[in-house]
Amino acid sequence: MKWIVGLGNPGTAYRNNRHNVGFMVLDRAAEQWGISIGQNKFKALVGEGHVKGEKVFLLKPMTYMNLSGESMRAFMDFYKAPLEDCIVVYDDMDTPFGQIRLRYQGSAGGHNGIKSIIQHAGTQSFNRIRVGVSRPAPGYSIVDYVLADFSKEEAKTLPEAVQKSVDALEYAIEYSFDKTMANFNK
Repeated sequence: MKWIVGLGNPGTAYRNNRHNVGFMVLDRAAEQWGISIGQNKFKALVGEGHVKGEKVFLLKPMTYMNLSGESMRAFMDFYKAPLEDCIVVYDDMDTPFGQIRLRYQGSAGGHNGIKSIIQHAGTQSFNRIRVGVSRPAPGYSIVDYVLADFSKEEAKTLPEAVQKSVDALEYAIEYSFDKTMANFNK
């Protein structure tokens, strides 16, 4: 069993925010894989299906970003799901816009959703796909930046980064995360 957690904030006001790119990736994956994300469990919207012969769960925590770890922990405890079988997808300001970066460990880097996951998982070692949103211009509030919608220019090429993330997720279902990193970190 594989489980994928996409980070974001619930509600239509946040739908197109930079901070919601994790939700965008899960929505695209669900569409591609024919999985419905609608079951309300574990303080999350959950979908389950089969991809490449593997059972896959998709989780979109509905706790707001800063408490994402609560939802993830509830899922882990209920299913006794190993953290090694999880991939977390989220926005990253240290990755250039439109690029993705796969890692299997690291600090939160100021990302409150990842901080919450590290706190509830008890480790910094878990698979992740960071979707680049770049940094704001100097003097621009980081909070305002991540809670703002993608610019019209960014919105034109965003689907490419979202699809590349889904491609990496699908590859990781079939192959090891190390092999996936080697293939997608270019």
